[in-house]
Amino acid sequence: MNVTIKLFAQARDLAGTSQTNLSLNEGESVKQMLASLIDEHPALSQIQGNLLVAVNNEYVSSNSLIPTNAEIACFPPVSGG
Repeated sequence: MNVTIKLFAQARDLAGTSQTNLSLNEGESVKQMLASLIDEHPALSQIQGNLLVAVNNEYVSSNSLIPTNAEIACFPPVSGG
């Protein structure tokens, strides 16, 4: 399945794009998706351990499965006020 991943903040800066497309197998986990994302954009490995992932507007763990037609967003934690 093909998914579009939106990248924000430092993730966008490191990847050099605000979104990217990946081809995933059905039933892949967030962890597997992140590995594929880093293969496509190696600079993201700098923040790999800090990336937050949202699938269909909900934060998910690395063990969560990516559903078909998922909306995926990746971004580093942010703080400030």
